[in-house]
Amino acid sequence: MGRTTTFATVLLVFTALLFFSPGVSAQAGITMHSDVLADGATYLIEVPANWNGTLFLYSHGYVTPGAANPATDVGDPATRAFMLESGFALAGSSYATTGWAVQQALPDQIEVLEIFSRIVGHPHRTIAWGHSLGGMITAGLIQRYPQKFDAALPMCGVLSGGVATWNTALDAAFAFKTLLAPGSGLQVVNIANPTQNLDLSEEYLAAAQGTAQGRARIALGAALGDTPGWFTPLSPEPAATDYASQEENQFLWDQQVDFPFVFAFRAELEARATGNPSWNTGVDFRQQLAKSLDLPEVVALYEAAGLDLNSDLETLNRAARISADPPAFEYLKNNIVYNGQINFPVLTLHTKGDGLVVVENESAYRHVVDEEGNGDLLRRDFIDRAGHCAFTPAETIAAVEKLLDRLNTGRWHEPTAAELNASAAALGPAFNIFASSSGAIVATPPAFIDFIPGPYLRPFDLGNDQRGPGWGDGGWGDDGHGGNSY
Repeated sequence: MGRTTTFATVLLVFTALLFFSPGVSAQAGITMHSDVLADGATYLIEVPANWNGTLFLYSHGYVTPGAANPATDVGDPATRAFMLESGFALAGSSYATTGWAVQQALPDQIEVLEIFSRIVGHPHRTIAWGHSLGGMITAGLIQRYPQKFDAALPMCGVLSGGVATWNTALDAAFAFKTLLAPGSGLQVVNIANPTQNLDLSEEYLAAAQGTAQGRARIALGAALGDTPGWFTPLSPEPAATDYASQEENQFLWDQQVDFPFVFAFRAELEARATGNPSWNTGVDFRQQLAKSLDLPEVVALYEAAGLDLNSDLETLNRAARISADPPAFEYLKNNIVYNGQINFPVLTLHTKGDGLVVVENESAYRHVVDEEGNGDLLRRDFIDRAGHCAFTPAETIAAVEKLLDRLNTGRWHEPTAAELNASAAALGPAFNIFASSSGAIVATPPAFIDFIPGPYLRPFDLGNDQRGPGWGDGGWGDDGHGGNSY
């Protein structure tokens, strides 16, 4: 699976953070426990000699189906060193399976807590944290097992929930196939051969990138998922009107990160769910584009290519639609969709230029929490950088300290982005670092930013549960036609 191998290598640059850190040496006085859970998952527990009674339970991100899947209890070695030296215990499991392992992760992580209490002692405080799919699992843990936790830190999390995430992926894939690969045999759901399907998608993507018309249509598909026009973490963000560079970055997100999920890894989810859990019946693509932050880019690139945007939107709106298989929808809803019922402080962290788990996920979670009247418990911090989970250890630690301050004092002190940057910078050069695309460790200043993300384009949470699959983006039940002209 050459394509998947390439994807895994690229994704590790974004999600593994740092596999070594200058100046961080092996630590003495750490007691380590590791073993196998009842379902075959492994776990890892680390307890410092000066344990302060607080446990951080870490949920790791998505692991490519069939790849190595060790137990993990922290996101990077530098953060591990800081946490253990500060007296915090760390724990986490591998989950029993790879892929979309939410169903296995939730009970596995709770079993790790039970083992910790039995062999170490009951923590005075337990904080859930995790990256990417692990951010989703973190939010799922505090929803399903609120009595087990005192706070949570989901980072770069899939906080729109499973249904919305895969519906949004379907919107982008549907537009790509309809406009750039019609009649090709490319499968957007019910994927029979993931490797061949991904290879086919990459062939059509490469061909499209070679023409102005193709690039405009790539941009349209990206806009339906709010894919940012910023790809490389340590690069400057393209200017607001540099549409050519923005599209080039969206192409890289598609080619190297997103297409493996939407055209290959979806098959693993469909096998779990025993069918297709996603739908686009009722979606008005004209309205979806109107809500996208990428609308000006799409309009400009269509004009430059001499294409009629109205015509392509009409083609999408008149194309045969896809319905979900109800049992598969129920599976994905259970694994997992959010209800906004949080009972203690939750702090989220996200990069602005995340093209795998777009920053608008934070808007979806904020909305459902606010709907339940729990907004005072939720705070969000943002990093002005491209990349998925592209945080420095210093930024992660600054977020941890903000959450701990809320726990210790009973209120949020609302530090500004400048104040958070000062706190992160004060940690010193061993923590203000990042792994570049070449693998080199680069001194990287903190980049907290005061930022409000746009709306999530097609949300779905448990407030929508009575409707079930078969509706659109918030108009619920529109016929997929009409709207403004561009």
